[in-house]
Amino acid sequence: MAGRFEGKVAFITGGSRGIGKGIVELFASEGAKVAFIDVNEEALASTTSELNEKGYAVYSKIANVIDAEQVESAVKDVYEKFGAVDILVNNAGVIRDNLLFKMTDSDWQLVMDVHLKGSFNAARAVQKYMVQNKYGRIISISSTSALGNRGQANYATAKAGLQGLTKTLAIELGKYGITANAVAPGFIETEMTKETAERIGISFEDLITVSVNSIPVGRSGKPEDIANAVAFFADEKSSFVNGQVLYVAGGPKN
Repeated sequence: MAGRFEGKVAFITGGSRGIGKGIVELFASEGAKVAFIDVNEEALASTTSELNEKGYAVYSKIANVIDAEQVESAVKDVYEKFGAVDILVNNAGVIRDNLLFKMTDSDWQLVMDVHLKGSFNAARAVQKYMVQNKYGRIISISSTSALGNRGQANYATAKAGLQGLTKTLAIELGKYGITANAVAPGFIETEMTKETAERIGISFEDLITVSVNSIPVGRSGKPEDIANAVAFFADEKSSFVNGQVLYVAGGPKN
């Protein structure tokens, strides 16, 4: 039985680890031709090798989302290799958590650049191919932190900004058969949340336990939980779902 993304081409930023890797694996397993970029050379090589061993058609490249030329070049390569760019997932992200009075200019700027400028660069690069094809799905990874989170003035602002970008792209690109939506994860077990545990000085296991106590479904999230939500937005049948933010956090978020 053919996968639901058979014949589609998906481009994922920051696709080597964590949530990004979960998304890459899901699209590949459901028949898509998958492309992903990352700045982590070691993780990119490892994930590429894993996918190749499973027989998936993939394209991967070291590229920094902050650099528009690198992003445009990668997207052009993918279009030339696979003949289309149908799905974009803006996933690349970093954290530089600190309370406001300790936050440096570079802590603020790097988080803004990777999440916001990076997503802008990728969306702008893919839209011409999507408009030409009269079809596209743009999904950005926001966060429950968009609603405010202690120690994350930079990250919360960037993730809220992504929701504004998503809604604007939905308005501008809808008439071309392109939808734009966002997934906002809650606590997900990834390398990034391991960094959070380290920052606040507790073990990752303890952070999971503390987090689960406030999650109604009684468990922490996994990358595949987010990949599943991304796949819903990316589905061809979801063409009337546009400009939405889906909180995937094991409980209600306002």
